[in-house]
Amino acid sequence: MTETFDPRTVAARLHSLRQAGRQEATDTFALPADLHQAMEAQNLLTAADGISSNAWKVTVSPQGQAVTAPLHPYAEAVSGADIPWYPGLKFETEIAVRLGSDLPVRTGVPYSRTEVLEAISAVYLGAELLISAVKESGSVSFLLFVADRLGNSGYVLGPELEKSVVNTVGGTPLKVTHAGHTIYDGPAQHPKGDVLTWLVDYANDGLRPETSLKAGALITTGTLSGAIELTEPGEIDILLGDIRLSFSVSKA
Repeated sequence: MTETFDPRTVAARLHSLRQAGRQEATDTFALPADLHQAMEAQNLLTAADGISSNAWKVTVSPQGQAVTAPLHPYAEAVSGADIPWYPGLKFETEIAVRLGSDLPVRTGVPYSRTEVLEAISAVYLGAELLISAVKESGSVSFLLFVADRLGNSGYVLGPELEKSVVNTVGGTPLKVTHAGHTIYDGPAQHPKGDVLTWLVDYANDGLRPETSLKAGALITTGTLSGAIELTEPGEIDILLGDIRLSFSVSKA
């Protein structure tokens, strides 16, 4: 795509596609040239979506750059939450953390994992729903995927866990059923091994906004189950060890 990137145009198009539950190919979009442009479009999309929750996802780009996006729609419910289902919707079991103190942007000595852990006041079981308005998600243009809120299309925050879970969750038995069928049954396993890896990376990003990582913010930390496509609407039941989270995805 050779046309000049305009963040307002791209954000409006992403919003329109999301509202319609549609996807279009990367090569039909003008692409952001850098993370600044991608985040500009993401912020405009966030405004168009009317997002006000202080809940975020963190990950890293293929080049190792820490990136974030707001979670929406966002529901805090041990059970009974309902998230819109669209064809192609994917699901991830995750651990979320809430900050009890600020992690301000700082230069010099980077934050240690211990410092980040000390800033966490609570830990939860959660579930992220994912579908991008971009057909290839981030596989062709990760920056366009950043603009599209990293594909987030919903989050359900479940019961609070022991804080030590962030150190011990790897290998914990995890079983997920959807519409009566088992879609995951195995050990919980984060892509980086440590659920705090991407949060620590983001804390140490000197280019992140000054308003980021403030006390009260909720941050989800990455999948424990891989990304699993939900081929139909239906109830989801997650059992991590002996902790359960149940909710449903329904046709919008």
